[in-house]
Amino acid sequence: MNIPNKLTIIRVCLSPVFLIFLLWSSLPHHYLYANLIFIIASITDAIDGKFARKHNLITDFGKFLDPLADKILVACALVGMVELHILSSWYCVIILAREFMVTSIRLVAAGKGNVIAANFWGKLKTVTQLIAIIAILTFEEGLFILNEYFSALAAPYMNIINTSVLWLNNILMAIATLATVISGIKYVSENIQYIKSGK
Repeated sequence: MNIPNKLTIIRVCLSPVFLIFLLWSSLPHHYLYANLIFIIASITDAIDGKFARKHNLITDFGKFLDPLADKILVACALVGMVELHILSSWYCVIILAREFMVTSIRLVAAGKGNVIAANFWGKLKTVTQLIAIIAILTFEEGLFILNEYFSALAAPYMNIINTSVLWLNNILMAIATLATVISGIKYVSENIQYIKSGK
């Protein structure tokens, strides 16, 4: 197994570890720890692709597993944030529905001997999702720090701060969701032959 594929597998393995820390609400700074793990996992996504292209190590296994690893990581984040009431379940449902649909098409294509690599829109979707999740976890850690260490100073402004964070979270996730929907539409239109029966 080559290095890019090993990095992809590491990203898959880090996903449940990230989720454990994210949901470990009794652990002080659990958002910080979860965010650091998420960032490390995201960095492996950037490294494995560049390394594979630079050293001509692109494989069918990598083409299939790399985007799947991204989906697993993002799904863990979305489900965890919904569980913690940070995120509306609507974002989670829309994004995961797109991911299931795309993965299903990939499986059908693989069954016909074709491997579909991620396109520009798929990569843009992933980037917007990763940025939104990292930013949201950073904001939540910031709220924890304010409440834990600066409660006396921040108390008069907490309503405004909480409202601002809520709006920022929703704006970031709305952008990520929009990119996800657009990429899903593009993906289906470009691979419609695998959906039509008898093709």
